[in-house]
Amino acid sequence: MVLDNFTLGLLGCVALLVLVVGGVRVYLAAALVGLLGCIAIIGWGPGAGLVGTIPHSKSVNYTLSVLPMFILIGYLAFYAGMTQSLFEAAKAWMGWMPGGLAIATIFAVAAFSAVSGASTAAAAVFARVAIPEMLKANYDKRLAAGVVAAGGTLDALIPPSAIMVVYAIIVEASIGKLLIAGFIPGFISAVCYAGIVVVWSIINPKVGAPIHGYTWSQRITSLPGTLPVIGVIVIIFSAMFFGWATPTEAGALGAFVVFVVALMNRMKVSQLNEALLETAKLTVMIFAIIWGILIFVRFLGFAGLPEAFSQWVVHLPVPPVVIIIGMLLVYLILGMFMDAIGMMLLTLPVFYPAVIALGYDPIWFGIIVVKMAGVCLVTPPIGLNCFVVGAVRRDIPLTTVFQGALPFVIADFIAIGIFIAFPEIVTFLPDLMLN
Repeated sequence: MVLDNFTLGLLGCVALLVLVVGGVRVYLAAALVGLLGCIAIIGWGPGAGLVGTIPHSKSVNYTLSVLPMFILIGYLAFYAGMTQSLFEAAKAWMGWMPGGLAIATIFAVAAFSAVSGASTAAAAVFARVAIPEMLKANYDKRLAAGVVAAGGTLDALIPPSAIMVVYAIIVEASIGKLLIAGFIPGFISAVCYAGIVVVWSIINPKVGAPIHGYTWSQRITSLPGTLPVIGVIVIIFSAMFFGWATPTEAGALGAFVVFVVALMNRMKVSQLNEALLETAKLTVMIFAIIWGILIFVRFLGFAGLPEAFSQWVVHLPVPPVVIIIGMLLVYLILGMFMDAIGMMLLTLPVFYPAVIALGYDPIWFGIIVVKMAGVCLVTPPIGLNCFVVGAVRRDIPLTTVFQGALPFVIADFIAIGIFIAFPEIVTFLPDLMLN
């Protein structure tokens, strides 16, 4: 029996899902299914030849050079000791609030997210910096661990964000506009998290008591330690927003500033080597995933699956917002079993054309997808950020970490609801950009 191209596309999606859930690496599963699919549709010679050219043709794309720059900023910031300064300043200014140390952690992570590109890295760093302080102040372990795991997800939303770059490459959207679009939603998400902490601490004052005793003089003197982070934020935002530099150039400028700060803080040669090696490892991993994604996307294009799904969705007798909510439910379910990039790989080639056909802004949809990817970092059973926190703090059971993170999922849904109801919040800054 000869299968038509559309059926082959459906079987390819099922095969990819089965392979990924079965434990096969995302890039291998995507490349394998994409290769076999292309061969089945256009033949061995053309299919294999086409797939063989994709890694090289896409690797020489200037756009991809933004990834190592953003990743390097995060690792250098860690070794420059910026995290401790951020937390101390946030503690001095916000500790007086109910659950003050947890709120300080949220905004310290948010600030660190502006110089880092990996959510798991943010979770790991603040598990070492913030959790000991909260436990010392007799905070509930659920709140202490949960706020770090959830706060780390802000790293996916606040630029520089590696996951945003991956999204932009998959759908061929503007990286600069997408990164700029993440600033306001990232701040709103942090405020929603802080609201959850306040409500939780008011309902049960024992989970997180206020911290008193800081004078205005101490608060003022805590600010200079945050200037390097503020400097990097201003450089990256201004360079991209006003069109002074490409995202890659802005990332390089940010990395240079953080490197100078790290040298001033007497970063050791061994630490610099570690930062460069970790940057290289993570960059290679992401590049491999992108290659696999693009091979799979090419197969779906030959199969005609995205176009068929788009036409079907557009003619559904329901409001477009209902379709968007349905897509978000799919992301929520998939996120329980797949990592963020794998989830995007499986869905975006099919979902994105339908979203555009419905008239939605690609930048807005990108922020929604990245936000849902953040939700998946703290939901069981995968919940990668929770596993990272549990690995760093072995004295806190993994179940406790998940219990503490789940209330913040409510905050995520509130934030997503705001972005859906008021899309201008997401598109306001990108629409003002000069290019």
